[in-house]
Amino acid sequence: MKGRPQKFNEASVLSKAQQVFWNKGYAATPLDEVLAAMDIGSGSFYNAFKGGKKELFLAVIRQRRDALEEFRIMVEQDENPVELIKNYFRGIADADNSIHLRGCLIANTITEMTFGDKDIEAEAMSIAIDTEAFYTETFRKAQQNGQLKNMTDAGILGRYLITVWSGLNVTRRIYPDRDKLSELIELQLKLIE
Repeated sequence: MKGRPQKFNEASVLSKAQQVFWNKGYAATPLDEVLAAMDIGSGSFYNAFKGGKKELFLAVIRQRRDALEEFRIMVEQDENPVELIKNYFRGIADADNSIHLRGCLIANTITEMTFGDKDIEAEAMSIAIDTEAFYTETFRKAQQNGQLKNMTDAGILGRYLITVWSGLNVTRRIYPDRDKLSELIELQLKLIE
């Protein structure tokens, strides 16, 4: 006789799994460690994630897409959307050292999966590309309504911010210091005026 499947809060479980993957990356994280952090048994896990560890990891990074959508809504509703984006970048410097040393889950995944799993790499890259498109559209609108003085093609500005973001996620590991990071971020943001 089969036991009853364990019920769990998927958002909570994914958040716990995200922390483990964020610390070690996809390949270096054993499934039993993720299950222990999620506090679910293997039966419940495979019932919910039939594709195993890979399906779980894809669900975890898709949470970052949900966070992007929430941020996009905030930016679209703000009177000064460019400043809100700039403040997001300024906030990177304010993270504690443990966050600095882990970098960004999406940036880490893109790097780790470049010669690894193409499905995971594609999902992470699509989140970065969608973020770039969101920045581009925000900058285009800001240029049209006079909130952004820099008239460089908005697509280039969007790609520039993705480049800044990528670089910061390495640099913050080298210099996990708020003041040093703030100086670098402010220098980079001068282009977005």
